[in-house]
Amino acid sequence: MKYLIILGDGMADEPIEELGNKTPLEAANKPMIDLLSKQGELGLVNTIPEGMSPGSDNANLSVMGYDPLKYYSGRSPLEAISMGIEMNQTDISFRCNLVTLSEEGSYEDKHILDHSADEITTEEANELIKAIKLIFETELIHFYTGISYRHAMIWENGSLNVNLVPPHNILGKKITEYMPEGEGADLIFHMMKKSYEILNNHPINDERRKRGLRPANSIWIWGEGKKPLLPSFQEKYGIKGAMISAVDLLKGIAIAAKMKSIDVEGATGNIHTNYKGKAEACIKALEEVDFVYLHIEAPDECGHRGELENKIKSIELIDEKIVRPIVEALENKSEHFRMMILPDHPTPIALRTHTSNPVPYIIYDSRVHKNSGLSYTEKNAMKTENHCKKGYLLMDHLLEITS
Repeated sequence: MKYLIILGDGMADEPIEELGNKTPLEAANKPMIDLLSKQGELGLVNTIPEGMSPGSDNANLSVMGYDPLKYYSGRSPLEAISMGIEMNQTDISFRCNLVTLSEEGSYEDKHILDHSADEITTEEANELIKAIKLIFETELIHFYTGISYRHAMIWENGSLNVNLVPPHNILGKKITEYMPEGEGADLIFHMMKKSYEILNNHPINDERRKRGLRPANSIWIWGEGKKPLLPSFQEKYGIKGAMISAVDLLKGIAIAAKMKSIDVEGATGNIHTNYKGKAEACIKALEEVDFVYLHIEAPDECGHRGELENKIKSIELIDEKIVRPIVEALENKSEHFRMMILPDHPTPIALRTHTSNPVPYIIYDSRVHKNSGLSYTEKNAMKTENHCKKGYLLMDHLLEITS
């Protein structure tokens, strides 16, 4: 028996007037996903524990079967692990985004225009992080280049008693009311403010403006946390697993859980990712392991950017280029499998950030067709009696583990 999760990050949404009050999942042409839904189990799952922020970190830990209330220690440390950064228990890791701020007035009066600086390339970002390192790096504070706009800062003996806001939560807003607060906040704010002076007229950003792209003109520090301690996925569930993702966060969760993390050439974390390559990597991995977690970031990025057409398109591409070829390959091998399809959280186009609402899931078992007759949408999931209120328990259900 093979098990797999196909996670379309942020796929779930809310009714959109422009779509006749349909959601992107309702509007998308996704025949294979709908077929699996009609022949499988459709339901709702709460991936975000009450009181926790609706981040991809908490949500994906939950989907992976790890209770965030027990195991969550911050977002950035998971990403740091995937970057090969050796952390001590006294280190605090922070996410260091390269963002686009508006250019009017003082730093505090600027608006955050883009949390990803038009999805800056890693090569460009590396040059900008080098400039940051030259000014701010000390014996206790170090910066590391990640992928695209996602980077890391490690602060030896830093503090977790600080309030930092994710940049994707305040898109379009004036940053005045979202400045760092707490221990170490003054230094963090100083670095963010000074970074604008360093980056705004950097040659990399001058070239980006000439190409009609937004400048990565400030760092934004957030996502603080300590080194995570996750039990091994294999020890927890008795099977070997692999992760396929373009995103450091998911790779970090895999490494922390001692799973195999598989890199796919051309996997970008946006709508232009290598869907075909991810599907092929999944099919190949299932020859060596019994469980694969295949993560696609594109719907979430489209949600954050307010790109309705692209969000619908990303769902259709997941159906056509990932779900269909994987299902067909397993069926051609006469391989029995259980597949779960779901988002980690909603990323509504109207809000351009995450919410804590429950999300629809499908569990399809190649051995047993339930014939629910319901296509895969948020509304149809609400019609069912299947509601997993503790998201981390859904993995037990997928793997047919009974207590």
